[in-house]
Amino acid sequence: MVWRSSGFPASMRYCLGSPPPQRVPCPAAAINRLKLFIFSILSRIGANFSIVAFLSLRVYKRPCNSQISLSRHTCEVILILIGTSRQSPCSQRKSKGAGLSFLSGHMTTRFPFLAFRGNADADKRRSRTWQTRLAIALALAAIVSGFATYAALTEAPPFGDDPDIVIWLLNIDLIILLSLVGLIAKRLVSLWSGRKRKLAGSRLHVRLVYTFSVLATVPVVIMTVFSAFFFHFGVQTWFSHRVQTAVNESQAVAQAYLEEHQQVIRADILAMANDLDRQVTLIISDDQAFEQIMETQSMLRNLSEAIVFNSDGHVLARAGLSFLLEFEEAPDHAIKEANGGEVVLMTGENDDRIRALVKLRSFTDTYLFVGRTVDPKVLSHLANTRKAAEDYADLQTRYSGMQITVTMIFVVVGLLLLMAAIWYGLILARQLVTPISTLITVSDRVRAGDLTARVPEQEMLEEFDYLARSFNRMTKQIQEQQGELIQANRQLDQRRRFTEAVLEGVSSGVLGVDENGVINVANNSAAELLSREVKDLPGKNISLIMPEFKGILIKAHDRPGKITQAEISIGEKDGSKKSLLVRVAIELIGEEDKGAIITFDDITELQSAQRKAAWADVARRIAHEIKNPLTPIQLSAERLKRKYLSQIKDDPQTFEQCTDTIIKHVGDIGHMVNEFSSFARMPEPVLSQEDLGVHIRDAIVLQQQAHHEISFGLIGADKGTIKASFDPQQIRQAVVNIVQNAIDSIDARRKQDSEVGKTPEPGRIDILLSIYGEDEIAVVITDNGLGLPKNESAARLAEPYVTHKPKGTGLGLAIVKKIMEDHGGRLLLAKPKWLSSLKGWEDIGGASVTLVLPLKTEIKANAA
Repeated sequence: MVWRSSGFPASMRYCLGSPPPQRVPCPAAAINRLKLFIFSILSRIGANFSIVAFLSLRVYKRPCNSQISLSRHTCEVILILIGTSRQSPCSQRKSKGAGLSFLSGHMTTRFPFLAFRGNADADKRRSRTWQTRLAIALALAAIVSGFATYAALTEAPPFGDDPDIVIWLLNIDLIILLSLVGLIAKRLVSLWSGRKRKLAGSRLHVRLVYTFSVLATVPVVIMTVFSAFFFHFGVQTWFSHRVQTAVNESQAVAQAYLEEHQQVIRADILAMANDLDRQVTLIISDDQAFEQIMETQSMLRNLSEAIVFNSDGHVLARAGLSFLLEFEEAPDHAIKEANGGEVVLMTGENDDRIRALVKLRSFTDTYLFVGRTVDPKVLSHLANTRKAAEDYADLQTRYSGMQITVTMIFVVVGLLLLMAAIWYGLILARQLVTPISTLITVSDRVRAGDLTARVPEQEMLEEFDYLARSFNRMTKQIQEQQGELIQANRQLDQRRRFTEAVLEGVSSGVLGVDENGVINVANNSAAELLSREVKDLPGKNISLIMPEFKGILIKAHDRPGKITQAEISIGEKDGSKKSLLVRVAIELIGEEDKGAIITFDDITELQSAQRKAAWADVARRIAHEIKNPLTPIQLSAERLKRKYLSQIKDDPQTFEQCTDTIIKHVGDIGHMVNEFSSFARMPEPVLSQEDLGVHIRDAIVLQQQAHHEISFGLIGADKGTIKASFDPQQIRQAVVNIVQNAIDSIDARRKQDSEVGKTPEPGRIDILLSIYGEDEIAVVITDNGLGLPKNESAARLAEPYVTHKPKGTGLGLAIVKKIMEDHGGRLLLAKPKWLSSLKGWEDIGGASVTLVLPLKTEIKANAA
């Protein structure tokens, strides 16, 4: 059997040294253990009560001048975590002119949304903060220590049955409880001091808490006492005289039944032993007769088994199926008792039979061992009856301790209900007191000029809610009247800043003009597109700054409420043209014209890209349609000349001249088609790290051999001087195109000089390689030819099929520009400013073309 039950240690019910079957109650040990258990419960109750009391003393200190609106529960948690002052925030503002002093400085810095107005002394704030945190730490320690004490009392792992651990835990509980009591006493002194100073809400709060506590205590006490008496009288019926009589009688009946079986088998074994003793002379030497008599005796006396054995354990005779007795030796104490002439009866707890042992007097050291089977159900009922009677007796001995335990449980539950009721009373008291103190505080803030102060609305208390709404409506009306002008000025300032930011951020030019055409608004993009300073535009008339806009302004005034759009071309200082897309919107206030907003964008590059794309498509179509028949035409003309020239007798010179003309013009057309193909399907560059000077030198070698009358100069192209990442074939093609244009320009100038009788000046082409900026290379090619056309812009000259040469295709500069763009570079058709500072480059009579390449090139997708 297990001599303990769940809920109490074994040592609490029985003496540690007594054997379990006797179950001797040990009152001294039980009382000591019970005292420890009750003290642990009381310590935990005291710790919980300390927590609630500590929090209740701080409720009335809710902040009344917070910048943000916090819920009641959130504010309560903040008060617990970071501490409050000894006096209400309202009195602090009156005495020191400071704000809430309960919020610690590092918490305000770390959590700005918890910040409240006002300042307080940092030392006092820190002192109050550590007190609150110490109280919270002690409360948490009390909870942990309480659970540990309960675990030790119930011998739960890892504590076990060690009284020293329980004593230590109880001492810790007592220390924590005393510490919390000290802190609560200090808070009580603070509360009493605040009441003496008549702080707003403190006296009412104390009275409400006291009233709610008393009202909550009475029903809890009545419920606890009634529950204890109900348990007492309910359990008392279990131990009535009738129940005890029934249990005892059932046990007596079961014991009598078992004793009856034992007496019957005792009589049977004695009778059987006498019969065997009388027939000893007959059976001592005849084993078969011995077995026969054993079998007859067993059947007559209804024995399930019987054997005769000597002191050596040798079986002399057996009856029927008696093998089990052969394997189960009789205990030594039973042999000793049988030698004394007694009949030994043996029963086992898990056995289904009764056995008896007796010594045969007429035999030497010989014993008769018999057994009779008993119904297992009967034995089971007997065991259950015995167990029930023992449990009933054990429960009766533990009744007093159990009654004390259950009563303590009722007390604990009652105290928990009481704490919950008191806590609810604290909340309700705070709901009643807080609106009053908050209204006083907010009134002081409004009087001081803070019109944003509002009284929190109380949803649970309709009267306070109505009062708060009325006060808030009053302050709101005052705030709205004062804030309308501030809001209007703020909106105007925001619009102004927004408009300025938009104007500065857009790439389009924006001009604002009044009804007289005077500019009042201009952004940087407008100044850049008009090649002027932004500070020079305001105050000027638009017709003087940009006469080209006059026509579209007149047209826009004729269509008020609609946007007028037009493309306008304006001239640059260098003689080039720039295309602008201009939009004009008339500004109307009612029916009155208050001016216009003019926006314009530079679409020169866009138009150039559109024309380039269109010409690329045309070039592909022309190359496809013309290139196929050119070869048959040229071969046919050459064949006619070769086969029929000798057969023509009449005017063969004319025939030969005609065929040569056909062949020549077919070659010119083929060259033009090749130019078309090169422009339309420019391959992507294959980049490699190369020496730029070497490839430029290779590009002009053939030109030098073909034009001895022109001198070529190459500066900065020494081997290994400048290396970059580029496509050598495309860069050579670009350089050859520029040099070929320079040669054509020099030939045109020499021819023009000869026609007017002027001695032609020798031609010269100079190429300069130089680092341009930090990560670019400049290849400057100059000549002393006619120069670039004066009536065309640089962007226009680089467009396809724009040429001023009689036999030009207009694709040379377009191909060069495309190559530069694919390499991430630029084509500049103007003389760089830094070039004039170099000696010998001050006066260049002809054209100057600059190819700008990056040192590290990233391939761009071929748009064509």
